[in-house]
Amino acid sequence: MKILSTREMLKKAQREGYAIPAFNIHNLETLQVVVDTAAELRSPVILAGTPSTIAYAGGEYIVAMAETAAKEYDIPIAIHLDHYEDVEAIKHFIDLGFKSAMIDASHLDYEDNIRIVREVVEYAHKFDATVEAELGRLGGQEDDLIVDEKDSKYTNPEQARDFVERTGIDSLAVAIGTAHGLYQGEAKLDFDRLKEIRDMVDVPLVLHGASDVPDELVKKAISLGICKVNVATDLKIPFSDAVKKYFNENPTANDPRKYMTPGKEAMKKIVAHKIMVCGSNGKA
Repeated sequence: MKILSTREMLKKAQREGYAIPAFNIHNLETLQVVVDTAAELRSPVILAGTPSTIAYAGGEYIVAMAETAAKEYDIPIAIHLDHYEDVEAIKHFIDLGFKSAMIDASHLDYEDNIRIVREVVEYAHKFDATVEAELGRLGGQEDDLIVDEKDSKYTNPEQARDFVERTGIDSLAVAIGTAHGLYQGEAKLDFDRLKEIRDMVDVPLVLHGASDVPDELVKKAISLGICKVNVATDLKIPFSDAVKKYFNENPTANDPRKYMTPGKEAMKKIVAHKIMVCGSNGKA
């Protein structure tokens, strides 16, 4: 199989009432964990990378590793540019082989958001690549993206319909109360707002900031129309904790193959759990 766009996998999830997990990866080890686990559970999967991740790992390496995984495993695999604000960078990585991109112009005025998103859509669709955009804004931090709580805002359902129609996007990231990173307090999602948005638009809906959200809330969001669930922080913490524990117990260790393995094993458990919460197991 080859690297796919997210178009068909998200539409299938929308029809059948489950979600595709989008896992933020950072290197060979984290990519291996995600695709190996997804293959074992027969789940389609999205490998997501933020601008800082792609800068760290190298877009060419990410594409090459994903292509290898796609040849090895008979499951749908997409690589996704997550929270990109640079239009030219998105075009560059689409040319390189990425088939899915999120253009995040949510910090701009509404009309500027539409204009920039439309430019990306027009370019991406020439190469059968899909585009996700955000309306509203999540608070919290994801890699280098930091949004103060005072600057966060919920998605307006009526505006969502106009936004989708005028941009031609393939999926819409909605702000309904989730946050990037870990929550300060209890997660409270606006499900009534999600229902309204679902009634207004027909494109697949995306839930960002799903780390640290209780499973029952994620499942309810999926039942109300969420088709893609982003997971990042929930993967990094167990990986790093396991590596720290290994070094505490083996202070003279210096072989990456040995100290990375506990991190991969810890991360694998979370990936498997998130796949089951999304209900994508057996859907490949």
